[in-house]
Amino acid sequence: MCGTAALERETQLVPDVHAFAGHIACDAASRSEIVVPLIRRGELLGVLDIDSPAQGRFTETDRAGIEALAREFLARLD
Repeated sequence: MCGTAALERETQLVPDVHAFAGHIACDAASRSEIVVPLIRRGELLGVLDIDSPAQGRFTETDRAGIEALAREFLARLD
């Protein structure tokens, strides 16, 4: 999911990582994941990757909050 988020430059919200084609587990306990690309001035700096052992853990509300957090983080890099 990290690679997909970086390549597509879009947040990946995956309720079931085992249903995501090409998923590479970095934690065997992970069941769901959200990955937010960190883009500043058009440049991809990295991704914010959060895993959960609970399937379906992340919601659209979580997406909005985590993306806002990422924007605040990026704004403070200058």
